[in-house]
Amino acid sequence: MKISNICLFICILILSACTSINNDSTNKQPVDYVNPYMGNISHLLVPTYPTIHLPNSMLRVYPERADFTGDVINGLPLIVTSHRGRSAFNLSPYQGSEENIKPVIAYSYDREKLAPYHYEVDLDDQQTHIQYAPSHQSAIYQIDYTQTGSPVYLILNSKDGEIKVDGNTVSGYQKLENNTNVYIYLETEQPPIQSGTWKDNAIDESRKQAQGKNSFVVLYYGDKAQTINLRYGISFISEEQAKNNLQREQKDYNVRQLADKGRAIWNEVLGKIKVNGSNDTEKTVFYTSLYRCYERPVCISEDGHYFSAFDGKVHEDGGKPFYTDDWIWDTYRATHPLRVLIEAETEVNIINSYLLMAQQMGDNWMPTFPEITGDSRRMNSNHAVATVIDGYTKGLKGFDLEKAYIACKKGIEEKTLIPWSGAPAGWLDEFYKEHGYIPALYPGEKETVENVNSFEKRQPIAVTLGTSYDQWCLSQIAKALGKTEEADYYLKCSYNYRNVYNAETGFFHPKDKNGKFIEPFDYRYSGGMGARDYYGENNGWVYRWDVPHNVADLISLMGGNDQFIANLNRTFVEPLGKGKPEFYGQLPDHTGNVGQFSMANEPSLHIPYLYNYAGQPWKTQKRIHTLLKQWFRNDLMGVPGDEDGGGTSAFVVFSMMGFYPVTPGMPVYNIGSPFFANAKMTMSNGKVFEIEAQNYSDDNKYIQSATLNGKDWNKPWFSHSDIENGGKLILVMGNKPNRDWGTNDVPPSAGKL
Repeated sequence: MKISNICLFICILILSACTSINNDSTNKQPVDYVNPYMGNISHLLVPTYPTIHLPNSMLRVYPERADFTGDVINGLPLIVTSHRGRSAFNLSPYQGSEENIKPVIAYSYDREKLAPYHYEVDLDDQQTHIQYAPSHQSAIYQIDYTQTGSPVYLILNSKDGEIKVDGNTVSGYQKLENNTNVYIYLETEQPPIQSGTWKDNAIDESRKQAQGKNSFVVLYYGDKAQTINLRYGISFISEEQAKNNLQREQKDYNVRQLADKGRAIWNEVLGKIKVNGSNDTEKTVFYTSLYRCYERPVCISEDGHYFSAFDGKVHEDGGKPFYTDDWIWDTYRATHPLRVLIEAETEVNIINSYLLMAQQMGDNWMPTFPEITGDSRRMNSNHAVATVIDGYTKGLKGFDLEKAYIACKKGIEEKTLIPWSGAPAGWLDEFYKEHGYIPALYPGEKETVENVNSFEKRQPIAVTLGTSYDQWCLSQIAKALGKTEEADYYLKCSYNYRNVYNAETGFFHPKDKNGKFIEPFDYRYSGGMGARDYYGENNGWVYRWDVPHNVADLISLMGGNDQFIANLNRTFVEPLGKGKPEFYGQLPDHTGNVGQFSMANEPSLHIPYLYNYAGQPWKTQKRIHTLLKQWFRNDLMGVPGDEDGGGTSAFVVFSMMGFYPVTPGMPVYNIGSPFFANAKMTMSNGKVFEIEAQNYSDDNKYIQSATLNGKDWNKPWFSHSDIENGGKLILVMGNKPNRDWGTNDVPPSAGKL
């Protein structure tokens, strides 16, 4: 009998252990792996933010604090209007004496729990518990006040605008930039006892409206512990539309139910890519990166209308959602190509939004950095053209290619190439058209060209290389439209990078207006702050490789495969040459260093894949694994630089699956080295592309052999047509490189003239 009982007890223990294991891993859904805190402490510049939102939704929030390590949060957020730090309105629940009431209350906090679809925190000094959940254009707060015998207040603040209260409703607007306003309509489930503006440490019930900086209203609910539920809608059109958005999306005040809806939405979206492997940490890095790719752009259509800051008017959207807040310089490289694969309809709507922006701005120039408040024209070059041709060559329909060509062409030809400027073309642009490069100034030489930003400078190499690529993209669109003469012209322009190549040094080297190289020159440091006198945020070592459309020609310029490989190798080992404080004091964006390579900035993302083009794909496999392990981790400093709303995150998503689009606009993917035993991507057409890594392990990062769709595969790339109707790539992995695999059939390039 004792033996039977012992056996039964052992069986129960085993069953419990199995159940525990299932609860910890097997039952996890994709959103459970998302860690919004990953990267919240920056290595040097802007960190990631723990954003609570639905995919590409207009409403985004995150805790209002100076930085992650700060001891206080400043009120509760209602909407973030820019992915990087610009918020509107503020909500401050408060219990206590009247003399401490102010527009925004700073709270000590504890037990913060945050997921993409839900936020929970204790305001510990206040003894108040907060729960929050968002929808696309509305949200719900549940506020549990627990102090007995203490007055209960809600404070609502417009940082620069107007706010008014009427019973249990609050509405108003806040001014943003460029004649853009954001509006709010808020309701509390419990009616207040008093409400009004604040005057002489008391509620002024005779005055229900406040205007100006930090204008605020106060609602009083009595002197006992209680729960206040509130819901609100936001709009960029009007207060009435904010109310409509709220009433369309919220029928009650159930924060938990709304959070469950958000969770289901996130699982559906993130579940479009399913990965399996033995390492939950890598799944966290993967799904957190995928979540970041849905932070922007945001859909700002509201009941078939949208406010456009590009012309200051409200438009009908014609049934096609309007998107903005897309920093194209960062996102064209990988975020847009990822969306082409898994969110094709959204990508088409984004491209159509670009065309509407170009039209609304009056000049029909494609946007470069479209935001809620209009096109800020940041950074350099005109890379919207890459998103157009990349989508088109991969089969996207639903946008007018001819209109896109005209807007892209005008943006490149008629708008100045000067960085951070939306001015018409001028002397520097004419010089580029005639000579094929942007001329540089000598150190100390005074700038004479109007519209050159005193901080951003000319960035002549960055602009010359970026425009060469843009013109290649333009040539491909012209070719698709049958514009043979224009296609040939822009194809020839796409070789303009040759005009600044220094054959003696093997670098792209700035020239003066007379065609002479600027001397003396140091490719690590020359160019002042951010190397902007000549490059852009990164130094000459990074821009040495910025010819994504024609790697084959770059290999030829460098003297062949062996020298190209030697130059690549040296990039990853070349010392900073200065102490870190001095180096990063000059090049703060050039972080995440491995030698002179910068994992932290987008112009570097394709560099590890370039070994594929010179016959040594095993080095790409090694380098990708090393870089991702070093710089992308499930911790507070787990992102090496500015994440840029999907800019670097999409690199992680692609690379961990095992492939990457080196050249947007060319329907080709480079093979790297997968981080999972299996990855299944459900594409927009419902077809599934699967990558299976046989002999998968942390140590087995090298490809021994491969098959694609049942055929032997001995090249380190595949085309979009190979996978567009689904398919399966099987990679047999090992812990030592197969130096023969993938060496003969290199990825395609534009080639020689």
